[in-house]
Parts: sequence; C-alpha cells; structure tokens
Amino acid sequence: MQTKERQIIECVPNFSEGRDMGVVKQITDAIEHSGGVRLLDVDPGEATNRTVVTFVGEPSAVVEAAFQGVRRAAELIDMRHHKGAHPRMGATDVLPLIPVSGITLEECAALARQLAERIATELAVPCYCYEAAAFTEERRNLAVCREGEYEALQEKLTTKGKEPDFMPTPVEEHMGHILRTGCTAVGARDFLIAVNYNLNTTSTRRANAIAFDVREKGRPVREGHPITGKPKRDADGNVIMQPGTLKCTKAIGWYIDEYGIAQVSMNMTNLNVTPLHVAFDEVCRCAQLRGIRVTGTEIVGLIPKKTLIDAGRYFLQKQNRSTGIPEEDIIKIAVKSMGLDDLKPFNPREKVIEYMLEDSEEQQKARLVDLTVKAFAEETSRESPAPGGGTIAAYMGALAAALGTMVANLSSHKAGWDERCPEFAQWADRGQALMTQLLQLVDRDTDAFNRIMAAFALPKKTDEDKAARSQAIQEATLYAAEVPLQTMKTALQTMDICRAMAVEGNPASVSDAGVGALAARAAVMGAGLNVKINAAQLKDREKAEALIAEAEDLMKKADSEEKEIIRTVEEKL
Repeated sequence: MQTKERQIIECVPNFSEGRDMGVVKQITDAIEHSGGVRLLDVDPGEATNRTVVTFVGEPSAVVEAAFQGVRRAAELIDMRHHKGAHPRMGATDVLPLIPVSGITLEECAALARQLAERIATELAVPCYCYEAAAFTEERRNLAVCREGEYEALQEKLTTKGKEPDFMPTPVEEHMGHILRTGCTAVGARDFLIAVNYNLNTTSTRRANAIAFDVREKGRPVREGHPITGKPKRDADGNVIMQPGTLKCTKAIGWYIDEYGIAQVSMNMTNLNVTPLHVAFDEVCRCAQLRGIRVTGTEIVGLIPKKTLIDAGRYFLQKQNRSTGIPEEDIIKIAVKSMGLDDLKPFNPREKVIEYMLEDSEEQQKARLVDLTVKAFAEETSRESPAPGGGTIAAYMGALAAALGTMVANLSSHKAGWDERCPEFAQWADRGQALMTQLLQLVDRDTDAFNRIMAAFALPKKTDEDKAARSQAIQEATLYAAEVPLQTMKTALQTMDICRAMAVEGNPASVSDAGVGALAARAAVMGAGLNVKINAAQLKDREKAEALIAEAEDLMKKADSEEKEIIRTVEEKL
C-alpha cells in the first residue's frame, strides 16, 4: 500500500494595511496562533497600504488560520478611511488557496467556497468567489469581482447580478459593519513560480527576443521588417500576435546591474501545463538559436518540492540513468542541471515549501530515523522499552528495500546493459517508495507504544474515568497491533524486488539481493511477533484472532519466499 502524500496548501491573503505594522502584527499573530501553519513571509507596502502574507500547512489548519486572519483584520481595519495605490475592496481584499502537494486545485476550490460562506455567515463579511472557486465564468477574473472597488460596494450589494456570492442576511441590518470591513474575494489558483534565466549576454534586446520566442502571448506579427515593421491588425483592429512556444508563461528580458548580465524573467502560471524543466530546456533552445547560452536559473521565492523532483527525474531519464535514487540526490541533479546555484548557493531547505514546514515541525519533535546508525543502536539499547522490536523490524524492512534498490541501480548502470536501464529504474523506483514507507513505520511503531503508555496514564478515580481509560487503552492497543501488521505487508513487498534482482540483476551483486531477502524475512517475522503480543491484549477476541491469523499467513509467505530467493542466490554463487 502506497503512503498517501501529505496534503499541503498555501494561502496568500492581501490585507488593506501596509503602514501600521502594529496592526499587521496583530493579524499575523492571529494566523500563527491558530496553530498548524507556518508563516513564510510578510510583505508590507507603504504606497499601496497593503500587506501580502504567505503561510502554509495542511488544509484544515490553513483554512482555520485564514479565517482567524480575516476576523482580526475585520476588527482592526476600517475601510472607510483606507487609501492606497492598489485596487482594493475590503480589509481582507483577496484570499487565495493554492495547492502545493497531495491536493488538487478542485479540492482547494471547494475549500475556498466553504471558507467564503463561513466568513459571510460568522463574520458578516460579504465574499466573492474567484478564479477556480468562481460560480460563474466571468467571476474567475478578479477584476470583475472588484469592479468599482470599495467605493462601489454599497451599490453592488443591492444590485442584482453584482452582489457577492455569499452575504450576511438580512444585508440591511449588517450594512454599517460591512461598510467598515468591506468585502473579500476568496479563491483558488495554481501555484505560481517566478523564475529568471541567466544569460551570457548584457543585451536586453536579445533577452527580450528570447522572452518573446517562448512566452504564451508571443510577439506582434509585423509587416515587412520583423522588428521595426508596422504591427498587423485584424478586422477589428486588434494586433495579430504570433504565440510563443510555452503555454501558461509570461516573460520579458531585462538587465540586472547586481549580476552584470541580462535575464529572461518568467512567471509560470500552471506547472501542470508547463513544468519548470520544460521551460528551462526551451529557453536554452531559443537562446542557442540566437548565439546565446543560458548559464543558470534563479528561483524567486519558494517552490513546491514536486517541481524539483520532476526536474531531477527528467534530467536523469535524459541521461538514461535510474530515477530510483534518494530524494536528496534527485534534487541535486535538478539543481545542477538547471544551474540553480549559478548566482548564489541554492539551499533546498530554504527554498522548498515542504522542507520549510518539516523543519519547523522537527524542531518540536525528534525522529528516530534522523539519528545516526550508532545513536539509533544506543537508543534501542537503553532500559526504556521503546524503540523496541516492532521499530527494529520496520528498520530491517527499510534495509531490505534499500539493498534491493541498490542492486537495481547497479544493474541499470552496468556496462553493456544500457537498453535495460528503464527496466531496472522501475524496480529502483518501487524500492525507494517501499523504503520511504518503512522508514515512516519506524517512528510510527514507537509512537504506537507511546500511545499505550499515555492511555495507561489516564486518570481512574471515577467510573467514568475508568471507562474512558479502558476504551483508550483498547484503542491504543489495536493501533499498536495494526502498525506492525502494516510493516509486515510492506516488508513482504520488498521480497519481489530482491527476487527480481537475484534472477535478473547484476550477477556481481547477487549476494546483496540475498541479504535483502534475509532482512525482509526478519522484518516480517519480527513485526508478526509484535502483532501477536498486542492482539493478545485486545478484549475484542474476534478482531484479535483475525489480526493474528493474517499475521501468521504473512509470516508463512515470507518464510517461503525467503527460501526461494536464497536458493536462487546459492545457485548463482
């Protein structure tokens, strides 16, 4: 069973205050104190009198943090006195939800609509839904929702066809409050990447030419001379454009004094349509046609991890190399292939959204899998009962997957076997996925034991206390049996890789495949013992017997498959 990718979304609310940082701080405090999110950026603008805030987290946490930010802004910002250079219509002007990982744009749109309805109902702040969350095609355009800005709000509230999608009712009773808070546009959009491609030229004109070659809008079709000729127009008088080669991109060329080079500066609005690595290759191609070379890439702001993983896998495949390598190595390939460290060091821990969120959480919670091998062994040896056998079984399974993956990668790179690289790369990819799942189970098993200890520590003074404690103990015990059962199922799958590598892999590494099979059997058998000892404590005997029967079946399969693989290995030695 594949581990489900963690759901992470980004929220980028724009608040109509950019001069009083005390007000801004109270709003961002409300966001952070809601819990479960990480505040990534606060960008105030004095001329616009507007602050752009960026935070990320799991969907429920982000939606709650967004709601609390809107609540605080409505309390602190009086739109009747607001002036600024940027279009605006509310204390919280726009509130987009953006998918980062494990969640679709459509799911974010549904969350945005629910959030808009809650803001209107509980805070009496009218809301329009825009972009992917829009109920009508025309309202996908934010400018349509914000037409007339704050000054037109009162008229729009009572004009059929212009009223917000969600309003407090009756609106007349809330009019004084609404005139203070304005209204908010809540939406969902794809993640945007701002990226600059570094060129070995100082010519802005040539950088612009490359930008026009690739950007979706393209360049005007001209009469006569392609640069100085008069633009051609259609029957309606509109300039006829020759589209560029990259969909969902906007680009211009410019010169950067700080670096002493020209760049193609690009905004990428849909990474599913045009991924970063595709854009990089196309800019390189168009630059080369003009006698120019792309020397590197500069990422502005933050990016989703998937962007770099997809890029690294793409460049590995171009090299006919296995993609079944650790995530860190894939990202290194992406960084070097696109020259992300051309102008300054590129640290993924500071640029990748998921890593920043993980680092924040890991400051609060240490993980066993982050220990050194020596420290892990020492921690196991101490007198505390966890980590114990279930944790070690999961780690044995991870080592089995690692060994099978190693043989697959060695085989993919064996001289004379180039045509078989995709075959072995598939096995290596599968091995990496299983290893990741089993490493997660290392900590989950210890967490399961700690849940039991926490349940036993619950109060037992009253009958109600005793009943609640007993139920908590049973629930924790069931979980402590289910986790090693998952370890068994996952570790057993590593046998497939070890068997394939023993039969088809590099003959020089056949013993490694054998050791992998031994480790896999140890993982299944060890986790099985933990299923049995925990299931024995369950009061639900039907459930307990079912768990034990399933564990015994998996143990028999592991024993049989290990013997078969070792027999194959022995024949080849």
